[in-house]
Amino acid sequence: QNYLVVNHPEMMKLYKNSAGKFPYLKQKDFERPTTFINRMHKEGKKADILLIDEAHLLLTRPDNYNRFTQENQLEELLKLARVVVLVFDEKQTLKFKSYWSKSLLNTIAAKYSVQTYHLKQQFRMHAGADIQCWIEEFCQKKILPMPQKQLFDFQFFDDAQNLYETLKEKNALYGLSRLVATYDYPYTLDGQDHFITEGRFHLRWDRSKPQEKLPWAERPDTIDEVGSVYTVQGFDLNYVGVILGPSVLYNASTDGLRLDPARYEDSAAFAGRGGLLEPEQAKERIMLNALNVLLTRAVRGLYIYAHDPALRARLMALQAKAVLT
Repeated sequence: QNYLVVNHPEMMKLYKNSAGKFPYLKQKDFERPTTFINRMHKEGKKADILLIDEAHLLLTRPDNYNRFTQENQLEELLKLARVVVLVFDEKQTLKFKSYWSKSLLNTIAAKYSVQTYHLKQQFRMHAGADIQCWIEEFCQKKILPMPQKQLFDFQFFDDAQNLYETLKEKNALYGLSRLVATYDYPYTLDGQDHFITEGRFHLRWDRSKPQEKLPWAERPDTIDEVGSVYTVQGFDLNYVGVILGPSVLYNASTDGLRLDPARYEDSAAFAGRGGLLEPEQAKERIMLNALNVLLTRAVRGLYIYAHDPALRARLMALQAKAVLT
């Protein structure tokens, strides 16, 4: 009796679609955490092995929206399986209600026999170590010199429309190329289209279509939309264009980044701050985590445009200097 749970509706679509293609994978064995917890409690059963993907998305508090009434999803899942394997990345937590501190993890781990393995090699981005390092440092608010030119196509753009047109060309050639943005532009689940405008660039946010069988990243029509961190987390794409919105600013005094949580439009991310010792630091961590997710989706190439004129100028200057040398 083995199961996989993941607290991500788009990833669940992917798993269930994959399960339908192989005789030894059954769709019923893939569930969202709350559904699994409630069903196992009701049936009085216990799994043999439970694999938790994207475990950093598990809830750390009750949540009416997700119909989770217990205190902590990881603790509930540990009670319901003999062996639990969880894949966890502390740099991908995106909300207060799933905010994992090391002390919280250690408190839970102390109750069980735990083996920890640190995975240090990534297999998605076909990029050299210098590009990987640039992205990692950028997500720590540091700006390094432009990496060397290589097969992985890494570029900055001073015009969002040019970026989008380049991305569409890549999508026509290779497929699975999408545009995403930081959550800095108004978006409401009201059935209406909401748009991102940057100069002559004007394109709608992704439309919420929970009834679609294909996840957002795999639907051909989504080349005409801008995705968010919630539509691409966990997915591989060939080429990715990233719009850094108004919350991501240039800090001239440090030659790095400055974040403005007041301009971050994902209000749900900061809901429920109770119990957090340093909520302002947690806000910044969540924003940097979201940036990390967006910048690490691409296999073949990554394109970046910044809303902030000062940041845009700094990135373009780095690129121009690299071209000259």
